[in-house]
Formats: sequence, structure tokens, C-alpha cells
Amino acid sequence: MFNLKSYNIDVTKIVRNAAPAALYQLALAYEPEAALADSGALMVRSGAKTGRSPKDKRIVRHPDSEDDIWWGDINIAVDDLTFAINRERALDYLNTLDRLYVVDGYGGWDEAERIKVRIICTRPYHALFMHNMLIRPTAAQLADFGEPDYVIFNAGQFPANRHTSGMTSKTSVDISFEEGEVVILGTEYAGEMKKGVFTVMNYIMPRKGVLSMHCSANEGEEGDVSLFFGLSGTGKTTLSADSRRQLIGDDEHCWTDRGVFNIEGGCYAKAIDLSAEKEPEIFSAIRFGTVLENVVYDPQSHVVDYHDTSLTQNTRASYPIEYIDNAKIPCVGGHPSNIILLTADAFGVLPPVSKLTPEQAMYHFISGYTAKVAGTEMGVTEPQATFSACFGAAFMVWHPSKYAELLAEKMDKHGASAWLVNTGWTGGAYGTGSRIKLKYTRAIIDAIHSGALDNVETVTDPIFGFAVPTSCPDVPSELLIPKNTWAYPAAYDAQANKLAKLFKQNFEAFSADSSPAISAAGPKELA
Repeated sequence: MFNLKSYNIDVTKIVRNAAPAALYQLALAYEPEAALADSGALMVRSGAKTGRSPKDKRIVRHPDSEDDIWWGDINIAVDDLTFAINRERALDYLNTLDRLYVVDGYGGWDEAERIKVRIICTRPYHALFMHNMLIRPTAAQLADFGEPDYVIFNAGQFPANRHTSGMTSKTSVDISFEEGEVVILGTEYAGEMKKGVFTVMNYIMPRKGVLSMHCSANEGEEGDVSLFFGLSGTGKTTLSADSRRQLIGDDEHCWTDRGVFNIEGGCYAKAIDLSAEKEPEIFSAIRFGTVLENVVYDPQSHVVDYHDTSLTQNTRASYPIEYIDNAKIPCVGGHPSNIILLTADAFGVLPPVSKLTPEQAMYHFISGYTAKVAGTEMGVTEPQATFSACFGAAFMVWHPSKYAELLAEKMDKHGASAWLVNTGWTGGAYGTGSRIKLKYTRAIIDAIHSGALDNVETVTDPIFGFAVPTSCPDVPSELLIPKNTWAYPAAYDAQANKLAKLFKQNFEAFSADSSPAISAAGPKELA
């Protein structure tokens, strides 16, 4: 009989790697507010926390790893004793329950690089979520699973003790690379488990010369692979879900000497404003086996209202990757031909598409820029610049330069081209200009894949130094040069200078660890 006694857990009712139907039955019996959507998906609530708690993530400072870790606001240090106290608190709580759920699975589709992960949790919803997000073992693989490389103790229904040294709230997500364990207290948001696995991969992969990446990936009919980097709201998931190309994955990947592989066995898509017209691949994936988090639905018909954000704007759908009709199984591909950096520039400054030099690619990869729209104050809206190193600073363990160096090395070795694609505003900043139409962005991505932009005439952006194409199939030429879309060129120059200054201020933290050529690839303010 399977048991958890090696972890000092004495609970005898262990539901291990249960089928989705069994987890549905348990969820409907024991999950508060669980319900079936009309599509067959399982609707659940994550409790008070409806998103990650990045300020509560901690890593054990240990002599074997402390020199590798980028310590600071992203990776907050915790000592061995505090980790042991939180671990004991989690185990004490788990031992009070009548039933626990275990999910054993893999992180990484490349069998040479994958890790074995064990999830120990208290909610059937969490078990189904990780059944979707990990790579699911076959019956034979499960029988021979053995001891995992990493264990996640999810006791999120029980709070951390705020009086424990280093605790700043009732929430704590603690990682020990040396013990191979993650302890979750004080949050029931399922995404903490998924990102816990990603954080682990972001540590162990670069030690082996493998680049771990927060990006989506797809593959064309000729085997050409593209990577899409981008922060929330830039179109990473939408643009990589292309009916003419196979989806390798939508969020987490690694690049080895053999090519790229997806870390996950599923997708975790934002559900806000989801529709069959805008995102048909994702919409059709919401069916039996899918977990819908924190959505609002009609109590009579159980039809989901994806526009209702009264619970949270971070409504989510978790489903196995094979629910995407054109998913590539196994989720591996060759070396990327195109690296596409996505940004939603609400300042209305950046071109819809630019070809980057290797140095510019590194500069903008380290910067990880997008802009979010601020709330309205006294009738005025102002965009806010957001920078997240490597387009995923919250999950980076090493210094960003480590990931940038690996990316530069692999791009150079395999001849990948780099592009900056702006899915944001044109003709003015947010409030004056308009969002670039999705059909034009899709046409730009198609042109990158077809090679139509490889040899077109370009002009050099005077501030950012990009090579900006002057023509692109199915895109109005006047849209390609952003200054030409503004009613007042002087206003554009002022806004561009403002954005350039923000870039330079942000990059000051990285210049000491970057080559002079990369530092020089940033924007120049106009005199």
C-alpha cells in the first residue's frame, strides 16, 4: 500500500494519481462552492488568494547554493531552522486530515532532463490542477516512479505563524534546493505549485548549461520553432496558439543542445474576456477535465461569464496540453529560428515590429519591458512602464545575466533571429491612440515565419536604434513607423524620450554585469 510515512505523515487515506472523474466526484463532495460548468469543466474557488504571493516566496540560504542565487526582493533568504519550522507546521496540519491527495508526475518532456515531482495536497481541486500541469506518467512509469526529486507539501489551508523568524504575513512559500522540497502555507492559489516547479527548473537547468525560459513556443510545418517572450497582456499565449503551427507549450520551456522542450503537461490560460471568436483554441479546450478558477457563472444554466471579474481579474483555466487540437506531443522541438520579444507599449512609441541585433536582443531580454494602463485619476490616464528581467523576474533564481548569456550563446550557435513586436498602442499613448489590431500583429508574426521581413527595406529608429521594416504584407505601411501615426511629431519625440529615460534608469541595475556592447544597445535620448 502506498503511504507517506517517510515524510512522517500518518494519514492512511491517500488518493494517488486519481483519474479526473474520481477527482471531480471528490471535489463536488468536499470542495466549497465547486460546481460543473455547462462545458463540463470543474469550477472552483481558490480562497482569499486569487494570485501568487511573490513577496512571500523564500529560498533556504545554504552553502551549496548561496553563491548561485540572485538574492534580494525576488529571492528572499530564509535559514534552515525557519524552513524546518514551516515544514513541521505543514506536516502537523496534514496529519490532522482524514484524506490526502498525491500527484506524481514529471517536469520536462525531454527524458534526459526531466525531474520527478511529488505533490502532497489537501484539496481534490489542487490534485486535478497538478494532474493537468505536470507531465502525466503512464501506468508502468507510475509503478516504477520511486522516490521523487522534489516534493511539494501544500498545506495552504493552514497559515504560517507570523511570529516565526522572517515571516511577514500568514503566507509563506519556502524552497530548499538541498532538501528537494517546497512548503506552502497560507495560500490556496494553485499557481503557487506550478511556479514552484518552474522555480526549481530555473535553478537546476542553468547549472547544466540548459536555458530555462518563461515563454511560449510553437513549430511550423518545416520544423521551424519560434519562441515568444512577453509579460502578461502582451499576447504570448494568444499569438503562439496558431492553427497553422503546432503548439509546443504556452508558458515554460528549456533550450538544450538538442532543442527546446516544454516543462509542463498542460496550459494555464487567462480566462478574462475569453471567447470562441478571439481565442478558439483555448475556448474549445475548456471541457471535462479542465479546472476553471474563480470564474462567475449563471446559477441556473452554469454558463460561465468570462467578462465578470467581480472575484478577480486573474480568472484562469488549467487543462492538459492535448486539449489544444494542434498541440505537438511529445512537446519538444528543434532549435529556434526566431526569438520574438513581445511588448504592449502603452506609450505609443515602439514600432509594431523591429529587427534586433544580438546586442539589442540581450538588452531587451534583460529589460523585459511592457507597459500597463494605470487607473483613471481626475479624468487622466497614464501608462505605467513595467520591467521584469528575462520576461519572468519573479521566477528567476540566478542573476538575469546568467539567463541572458545562455540565450546569447544559443542564438549565436544556432543562428536564431530576434524581433521586438509591439502589440500595444499606435497614433498616441493610451487614451489618445488606439491598440494595434490583432489582425495586423498576426500578419507581422506570419511575415516573420515566412521570411517576408528578412530582406525588406528598413529605417533606423533614431532613439532606440532598431531596424524598422518599412513594409510588411497585409499591414498598412504608415503603421510601421510610429512617429508618422502621431498628429504631433513633437509630442511623439517627448514621449519617446520619456520612455528611453525609463529604460536607462531600469538598466542601471544590470549594466555592471553586462558587456559594454549590450549596455550601448539601449535607447539614446534625443538632444
